[in-house]
Amino acid sequence: MPESWHGRRGTAVLLAHAVATQVITFVLRPTMSYRAIELDVPAAWLGVLGASFAIAPLVLAIPAGQAADRYGERRMAVGGAVLLTASSIAFLLFGHGIAGLVLACVLLGAGHLGCVIAQQAMVANTTERGGYDAAFGRYTFAASIGQVAGPVLITAFGGGRAIPDTGGIFLLACFLAVALVVLSVLLPGGSRTSSQAPDGEAGLRSLLRVPGVMRALVTSCVVLAAVDITLVYLPALGAERGLASGTVGLLLAVRGVASMGSRFFLGRLSRVVGRRRLLIASTTAAALAMVLVPLSWPLWILAALLLVLGFGLGVGQPLTMSWLAESAPPGLRGRAMSLRLVGNRTGQLLIPGAAGLVATGLGAAGVLWVTALGLGWAGVAARRLPIDP
Repeated sequence: MPESWHGRRGTAVLLAHAVATQVITFVLRPTMSYRAIELDVPAAWLGVLGASFAIAPLVLAIPAGQAADRYGERRMAVGGAVLLTASSIAFLLFGHGIAGLVLACVLLGAGHLGCVIAQQAMVANTTERGGYDAAFGRYTFAASIGQVAGPVLITAFGGGRAIPDTGGIFLLACFLAVALVVLSVLLPGGSRTSSQAPDGEAGLRSLLRVPGVMRALVTSCVVLAAVDITLVYLPALGAERGLASGTVGLLLAVRGVASMGSRFFLGRLSRVVGRRRLLIASTTAAALAMVLVPLSWPLWILAALLLVLGFGLGVGQPLTMSWLAESAPPGLRGRAMSLRLVGNRTGQLLIPGAAGLVATGLGAAGVLWVTALGLGWAGVAARRLPIDP
């Protein structure tokens, strides 16, 4: 990592902060669903709980990005960690009814937003030009570790039972969140907006006028939606094909490990292949793999296809972060990351439903094929991105 990351200590603290943020989020979200099941909450309310997490990113992302630019990333990280602590306490104290669960989940979404915007803006503002691909590759790799570790922690609280000890998990999350506050305070002092940077809507308009920004945002949105669709519809496809749930879980693990591998080696891959060519090749390869996955294959070929799919999908997110960070002027990088997050959340809400409507009658295979078309289009659109260093 570049020396401009305030040395190895600053890098280690930031990556630990990314891991801890995702651990807390990915342990609380499934545990929230388990608590709702304990309370015999109607199935429709589970959807409300899931949507409540996305409310904060959609409503507050742009103001959060502006606050990170204006007041510095460390203050934003501290605020996000405090909100995650408040969310954990709310789950513990008020999570005995649907209203308390919704409140705690909204706080969780807001806290996660604050931490993620702060982390991404800090990477963008403290990395030297030419080092963004490696920096964001390692950052997203660290976040992936947290996303894997969070659900694994649930197994320590009765993972063999249908419903784990939700109260114990909420208490653990409180301690983890307090540790995250400490990590936030230890982060390197962040940058602040220069007086030359445009503010408010003027700043957003100047960002959107940068050539290729909209294409990068759409590519990021499509890739993330494809990840979500894979997580939801691969189990459905497996059920249609008669695959055991353990086999499907193994296939999803192959996809996840492949994504982590592509992110870990992203800097080297980008230098060897070129940023634009890497984004085009990875997105196109993922699209082709997704087209082939629904067909009847021996298990080893299916695993190989998931390996290609995971590798390709793992490249898109850090590369679009890197391009936005390099394109946005100083003082607007927090808002650039927040714009990307708004686009991602919008895609997560709209694209799966649209794919399902288009593929009505074709089952899980139809949804995957429609999503593959979207990935293929994103790969073609990436040819017009001016993103090679």
